[in-house]
Amino acid sequence: MPIRRFALILALIAVGCGGAVRAPGAELLSRFVWRSDDPLHGGFSGLVLAADGIDFVAISDRGQIAGGQLQRSGDAITGVTLARFERLRDPNGRPVGKKAQDAEGLARAPDGKLFVSFEGQHRVWCYGGFGTAAEALPPHERFREMPANAGLEALAIDSAGMLYTLPERSGAPTRPFPLYRFDGVRWSIPWRLPRRGRYLAVGADFGPDGRFYLLERDFNGLLGFSSRVRRFTLGPEGALTEETLLTTRNLRHGNLEGLSVWRDGAGEIRLTMVADDNFSFFQQTEIVEYRITE
Repeated sequence: MPIRRFALILALIAVGCGGAVRAPGAELLSRFVWRSDDPLHGGFSGLVLAADGIDFVAISDRGQIAGGQLQRSGDAITGVTLARFERLRDPNGRPVGKKAQDAEGLARAPDGKLFVSFEGQHRVWCYGGFGTAAEALPPHERFREMPANAGLEALAIDSAGMLYTLPERSGAPTRPFPLYRFDGVRWSIPWRLPRRGRYLAVGADFGPDGRFYLLERDFNGLLGFSSRVRRFTLGPEGALTEETLLTTRNLRHGNLEGLSVWRDGAGEIRLTMVADDNFSFFQQTEIVEYRITE
């Protein structure tokens, strides 16, 4: 082969290698076990963080709402300061009843309002703040068809203030998840997200990049939980892109159910998640944090 042609081939290979697109992923930064002697502490299924990554609100599947601050040292979460921990209230202002307490999804609007989705009695309520009475959003007709323990697990709100939710199960392993959107008046189903494998939807958030992040869980009995985070770019007629950012091995973490996506001071996107310990001796309330690597 002529030397000039051989050199050209080597140059093209070098350019190709140097210009290769790196698949996005996620790097573990921190894992903190949040402990308390309060018998109502635990079962945390929804989480929102402020833009500073410090102030947080969380809800539990026993009808409690918590507010406070995460303590940090560098990239590590080192503690939790709990400022408020109280009962969610129903539309009459009374503490939510036991049969209606299974709060699973949490989202905060730009104006500070909190939205909570519930399983069992499948619904979404809006709160003006801590200690306020709930405002019930009108349900979609399909909410009542959802199984008792496979309802509205995930809740997210976009920059325009529109609310999104989806059920834990879609009804069949190959059936896409219906993504419901509330425009302030009614719910619609503008998109369906593909199911991949055995994973079920448990948490969601819109990131500062405008994309939809979905936290999913797979339970393998004695092998514990595996978690996955996928990211979608939503277009007018469906998902334009789908990326898997994180898939954890079994037993790497507990039952991660709440997800908050935010941008740190260095401009990097972080995934902060909380685990539902199911009030079990064998599980823990974990707060774990990953940084997206592009």
